[in-house]
Amino acid sequence: MKQDQSIYDVIISGAGPVGLFLACELALAKCRVLILEKADTPHSPFKKLPFGIRGLSAPSIEAFYRRGLLEELEIHKRMKNPHATAVQQGPRRQVGHFAGIPFHEGDIDTSQWGHRLSSSTETNLISEMEEIETVLTRRAEVLGVEIKRGFALTSFHQTDEGVTVQSGEQSFQGQWLVGCDGARSIVRKAGGFEFVGTEPEFTGYSTKVEIADPEKLSSGRNLTSTGMYLQSQPGFIIIQDFDAGAFHNSEKPITLEHVQEVLRRISNTDVTISALHFATTWTDRARQATSYRNGRILLAGDAAHIHSPLGGQGLNLGLGDAMNLGWKLAATIQYKASESLLDSYYTERHPIGAQVLDWSRAQVNIMKPNPQSRALNSIIRDLMDTRDAATYMAGRVWGIFTHYDLGSTHRLLGYSVPNFEFEDGRRIGEYMQDGRGILLDFGSNPSLKTLASEYGDRIKYISDRAKEQLGLNSLLIRPDGIIVWASDDKPDEQSFRQVASLWFA
Repeated sequence: MKQDQSIYDVIISGAGPVGLFLACELALAKCRVLILEKADTPHSPFKKLPFGIRGLSAPSIEAFYRRGLLEELEIHKRMKNPHATAVQQGPRRQVGHFAGIPFHEGDIDTSQWGHRLSSSTETNLISEMEEIETVLTRRAEVLGVEIKRGFALTSFHQTDEGVTVQSGEQSFQGQWLVGCDGARSIVRKAGGFEFVGTEPEFTGYSTKVEIADPEKLSSGRNLTSTGMYLQSQPGFIIIQDFDAGAFHNSEKPITLEHVQEVLRRISNTDVTISALHFATTWTDRARQATSYRNGRILLAGDAAHIHSPLGGQGLNLGLGDAMNLGWKLAATIQYKASESLLDSYYTERHPIGAQVLDWSRAQVNIMKPNPQSRALNSIIRDLMDTRDAATYMAGRVWGIFTHYDLGSTHRLLGYSVPNFEFEDGRRIGEYMQDGRGILLDFGSNPSLKTLASEYGDRIKYISDRAKEQLGLNSLLIRPDGIIVWASDDKPDEQSFRQVASLWFA
C-alpha cells in the first residue's frame, strides 16, 4: 500500500463543478486541497451542448462574478456584445419555464425584487457543463489545488484528528473530507448518512439519434397522452416515460430498438430511428440527506440531494452549497471558528435543498399524462400569463428569492448583497474577489472603522457612497455575499459586535 505523506486540509471526492468550486473557495483562503476524481478525463459527450447545457441562476452568476470568474464564460462575453449572437427579442421572448410552461420577459416585474439594483448581474445565463468545469479547473490549479484524475475513492476512516482516504492501493491524509461525488456518492453511503425522499414517477432518456423520417416528430417540447418528448435540435431527443422509473432501475442496456419503442409510444407516431449514437437514462427520484455532516465528513451537491433535472436547478443548488460551505470550513481550519459556524452550513442549506426538491416534485405532478394533471397544467398555464405569476416563477427559477433565515427583521438580512455601484464606477462585487468579509459603511462612521480593524484581515472596511443605497447607512457582508447585519440609521455598535463575533470570531 502506498501512502501519500502530505497532510491536506481538505480532501474532496469529485471534480465536477461543485467539487471544483468548493476547492477554489478553500484554496482562496489558503487551505491545502486535494481533489480525487474517479474519471480519467473530464471530457464527456453529455457535458457538451445540447445535453450539457446548464442554466446559471442569479446566485450562481453572482458567485462567479464575485470571484472574478464570470468574464471567463463565453456566454457572458456574448451577452455583453449584442451583435455577437442573434437572439429572439421583444416583450414575449421566452426566458424560462415551469414544467414546460413558458414565462416571458415582458411579463416579469423586476420592481418586486427590492433587494436587487439596476447594476446587478444577469438573472440567468445559459452555459455548457464542460466550459464551467474548464473555467473552474483552471482557477483551482492557479490557486494550488491538487487534482488527481483516475483516483476513485474506495473507502475512508475518520478519527477526532482527521480522515484517511483510500483510493485503490494508495491512501491520503486530510483534516476533512467532503463528498461532492454525485447522486451515487460513495462518501454518503460509506459515511452513514441517511438519504430519504420519494421514488420516481418516470424514466427520462437523453439521446442522440438519426431519424429516417424526422417530419413525423414536432420540434420543441411536446406533452402527449402518454408522456413527453423534447426535440431541441434535429436528432437530440429527450423523452419522459412515466413508468415509475422501472427501466432506469432495471439497469438494462439502452438499445436502438428500445429507444424507438419508447419514442413511438410517447410520440404516438411510427417514427423510425436509423442510428443510436448515445443515450443515458435518469429519473425524478427526490432524496435528501438528513444531515450534511458526520464528524469530519461533509456532503455537498448531488451527494447531499438529488431530484429531477427539470428546470436545471441541480447545478445551481450545488454551487450554492459550495459557496456557503467553503468559507466556513476554511474559517474552521484557519482560525478555529466555533462549531456553530460549520453547523450553520446545514441549517442554511438544507431548507434551500428541500424547497428545490418540492419544486421538482410539483413540476413532475403537472406533467403526468392523466386528466387531473392536465387540468392543473391548464390552470397554471393561464396563471403564467399574468404579471404576478410570471414574476414569482422567474424569481423562483432564477434564485432571486434565495434567503437564509438569520432571525432578524431587517428587510435585507439573509439576502445576497445588492451589487452597489459606487461613485467611481466600481461595484461591490469587485471588492469580493479575495473572499473576505466586508463592512460597507456609507455613513463614514469612525467607530465602525475601528471595530472592523479588531478582526484583522477577516473583515475589509469600505467607506464610500453608492449611486443607490436603498436607505442604508452600513452593512456587514459575509465572504459568500450574504448580508448578516445592516443599519438604516446610526449604527448600534453593540449589535454589530454581537453579529461580527458570531460570523468572524
